[in-house]
Amino acid sequence: MRTLAIVLAGGAGKRMGTATNKQFLLLENMPIIVRTLQIFEECRPVDGVYLVVNQKDLPVMQEEILETYKFNKVLKLVIGGRLRQDSVRNGLEAIENPCDIVIIHDGARPFVLPSFVEKGIFLMEMFDAVIPALPVRDTIKTVSKEGFVMKTLERDSLWSIQTPQTFKYELILKAYRDGMNKKLYGFDDATFLEHMGKKVKVIEGSPYNIKITTPEDLIIAKGMLSQLRGSD
Repeated sequence: MRTLAIVLAGGAGKRMGTATNKQFLLLENMPIIVRTLQIFEECRPVDGVYLVVNQKDLPVMQEEILETYKFNKVLKLVIGGRLRQDSVRNGLEAIENPCDIVIIHDGARPFVLPSFVEKGIFLMEMFDAVIPALPVRDTIKTVSKEGFVMKTLERDSLWSIQTPQTFKYELILKAYRDGMNKKLYGFDDATFLEHMGKKVKVIEGSPYNIKITTPEDLIIAKGMLSQLRGSD
């Protein structure tokens, strides 16, 4: 089965507090996006990558990332949209030759193992959609705009969702087209399938699979990298 990955690298870095796109920040002398792309380069069942970027970052991504690190699987650079879901749809629509499976992954999550990506692909034989998540450990409450507790949620059924999310290509493409035509907002990619009434299989993710969004995340990521290197 032909399998492609859409990697989202269009973040503006606002929460990181830098003028530079967070994807280009260094993690032990290597840009975050390079570490993320290496995951798919090393994952044998992945046939190609569509990399979604900001228009303004196009020259840097082409000249400083792709030409420097020579990623063989990056098939195309796609210009992202205003919202994350716009960027995902642009990536889905940019796929020229139909594929069977598509993986959607945040470029700022560089700690996924290629074997984990492969697990999601393998599960496509049984499911239409597979997403990783972790059980929520903290007590979660809904709070009013005025700052008062409205409700305490049942923790046993709450999971924190991650990427990579893996889908049958035709199904997720239809879900995105239908959902965005109806002006729906997708908190993640699987949300659009949920609106269609489709079942989404949840598998346990990894506590290392953080999304690097803030300066604190970058500090944690550097510590994780040191720990992972020490366990080799």
